[in-house]
Amino acid sequence: MTTVIVIVIYLGLLLGLALFSKTLFRGTSNDYFVASHSIGPFMLLMSVFGTTMTAFALVGSTGKAFSTGIGTYGLMASSSGLIHAACFLLIGIKLWAIGKRYGYVTQIQYFRARFESSKFGYLLFPILVLLVIPYLLIGIIGASKTIYGITAAKTTKAGLVPGAFPNVFENGAIPPWITGLVISAVVLTYIFAGGSRAAAWANTFQTIVFMIMGILAFYLISDKLGGVGAAIEQAKDTHKVRTQSGHVGFSQLTFLTYMFIPLSVGMFPHLFQHWLTAKSAKSFKLTVVAHPICIAIVWVPCVLIGIWATGVPALQDAPSGAVLAKMVGILVKDPIIVGLVTAGVLAAIMSSLDSQFLCLGTMFTNDVVLHDSKKEYSDKQILYMARGFIVAIVVITYILSLLLYKKNVFDLAIWSFSGFAALTPLVIASLYWKRATRTGAYACVIAVFISWVTFFTMSGFGGEYFLAGGIVPAAAMWFIGATAMIVGSLLSPTPSERTLNMFFG
Repeated sequence: MTTVIVIVIYLGLLLGLALFSKTLFRGTSNDYFVASHSIGPFMLLMSVFGTTMTAFALVGSTGKAFSTGIGTYGLMASSSGLIHAACFLLIGIKLWAIGKRYGYVTQIQYFRARFESSKFGYLLFPILVLLVIPYLLIGIIGASKTIYGITAAKTTKAGLVPGAFPNVFENGAIPPWITGLVISAVVLTYIFAGGSRAAAWANTFQTIVFMIMGILAFYLISDKLGGVGAAIEQAKDTHKVRTQSGHVGFSQLTFLTYMFIPLSVGMFPHLFQHWLTAKSAKSFKLTVVAHPICIAIVWVPCVLIGIWATGVPALQDAPSGAVLAKMVGILVKDPIIVGLVTAGVLAAIMSSLDSQFLCLGTMFTNDVVLHDSKKEYSDKQILYMARGFIVAIVVITYILSLLLYKKNVFDLAIWSFSGFAALTPLVIASLYWKRATRTGAYACVIAVFISWVTFFTMSGFGGEYFLAGGIVPAAAMWFIGATAMIVGSLLSPTPSERTLNMFFG
């Protein structure tokens, strides 16, 4: 119960901070969607980094390292640090400048203007929503698995330790439906309160919390295992057996083609919205430089904890999604510390959920309802529409999280990232290739969507899946999308002089 109380206090502090940010809310739709372009360098770094480091980074990377080995760090963290920074520099700054110049608040507004097609947005919107939903799911599922692992009964050297609520819930653990409901309600509350400004404040607080708590968990777990050297030795024999049996490791093609997945940040709709909150282009400097360092600070401890877990007998049959929670629960005895570390995990999860919920409401309002509408809406009506759609998405995501609870968080995230990564030829061509046309854009999006649905179905709807030789689907889909963009553009008339002057003049 002490652990649960600590988590409840953390959620209360988060709500208090986010509601305080409402006092800065200017009441306009522009302030709700992009914080009136007023976010400075530090908060931009914290909100962008917090948005990209969800349950995938903490819960997912620990579980993946537990099941497949140290190569997990190389697969995502090392390449992500460099590729994310490159995307912020080469894509983010240019989109910020264009968005601020023409008053865009969503990706779709930009693509409609760049490719001279109003209807293009009606094709892209449902596809972006489809790809964001798995990203939302990993947050709620990751939170549910973490809370279940922390509050469930455990077997230790001293015997069976009962769960937090032994006479109320099965195994004494808080069930997934309660955790998902609470997390969704908390995020929804402060998104309602202040929109992107509240999200930026909350993300800054939560990013600081989960980075500090990740380091704390690393120190405490390594200390309980006798130090870093002893933890490695303890896991070495188990890891050696699993390596020889073929259960861990990656082929060279898998390792190489995984580098396409971090490109996804170039097409994340919620990152586009965060970029537009920046006060100036100078605000991006800190993000470009510090983002790779922040990734290392978070990923190194999580991957090592996953490796060490292979040497803990009580965890040999543990599901990968519960490894981090069980390691903390078994090895760290102080319930206050357990609560703080769990709060850090929840902070990483919620710092992504808020941005994603907000961006979907923003896109629905601006790209579906208001686009081509002849009716004039007040700021108050626009905010009601955005909030209403956010509620609908939260309800759908919550229901799906209960139905797909057993899915692997890491693998489900990879499918979301793969879809966005495959769409990056669209944004790259739009920014750097004058010859990119409407036909090419349609061909790219349709080709990527068909290939994503095909591979996703073949994977068993969210499982781990590789093509011949261990190639990840993201790489194949990226080349399919790029080819469709190039061929479609070359076979169609060039963009108008007005459009070229608008975006390349």
